[in-house]
Amino acid sequence: MSATAVIIIAIAAVVVLAGGAFATLARRSDVRGAGALSDETVARDRAARKAAGVSASASADRAAAEAAGKEARTGTALAKVAETAPEPFVPADPDAIGVSRRQFFNRATISLMSAGIGAFAAASFVAFLWPTKTGGFGGKVSIGRYDDVISGIRNSGGFFYAPEARAWITEYPVDAIPKAEGIYAPALMTGMQQGLIASYQKCPHLGCRVPECSSSQWFECGCHGSQYNRVGEKKGGPAPRGMDHFPLEFTAAGEVFVDTGTIVQGVPIGVNTTGQEAEGPHCVGASDH
Repeated sequence: MSATAVIIIAIAAVVVLAGGAFATLARRSDVRGAGALSDETVARDRAARKAAGVSASASADRAAAEAAGKEARTGTALAKVAETAPEPFVPADPDAIGVSRRQFFNRATISLMSAGIGAFAAASFVAFLWPTKTGGFGGKVSIGRYDDVISGIRNSGGFFYAPEARAWITEYPVDAIPKAEGIYAPALMTGMQQGLIASYQKCPHLGCRVPECSSSQWFECGCHGSQYNRVGEKKGGPAPRGMDHFPLEFTAAGEVFVDTGTIVQGVPIGVNTTGQEAEGPHCVGASDH
């Protein structure tokens, strides 16, 4: 996936998260200014006035009470105020007091988690549907024109390395194809019939990069001594099979592609279709074949 696609997905995820947070905050209803009475308080005061029998003439009674107080201060007897029983506690109506602090944080947490999971799922879905790249390892890599590849092999002592494909390109003897049929995978036969084979640089033993040995004309792994002939068939060492391969494709214009998205497992131990033996001193130990 390109960097542009990653950036677009990241921006989309941020927008989704921000929208979820805004929607959660907006759900808080019944926002009052400082000093405003809640619905619960207003309802309780109204009930108290009703129980005490306060009528529309409450202002006149208050004036009479003030006059009585004035008389008391001047020496007359104080008027006894009628006692009233305390109002019983009535639980507040949740719908009247709005959203509590705990409810707010619970809803915010659930909303943000849902938005995050949704954004991750959307990004994963887009990444899954994204087309496979074709310009680097893991896709189809161009290694040049057929004639140039053949010249590169012969000018490099029998081994041509394609770094973008992480593969060695060597010549496969056309006269050995009858022996290879039924042993090598059909996906490799197209390249072999054109006289080429692409071997994965990674050793099947423990994954070390296998270099060529110009003196023996074999591949010889410097990590644990596994050895393979020029087409990747195992000749010695602890490797469990021959070198793995990539299919080759050829265009009408003569361009050669290595399909690094398809790894074909190497042939079993003992396969030797080309009959090539070491052509000189080994670079790593001695063969045990």
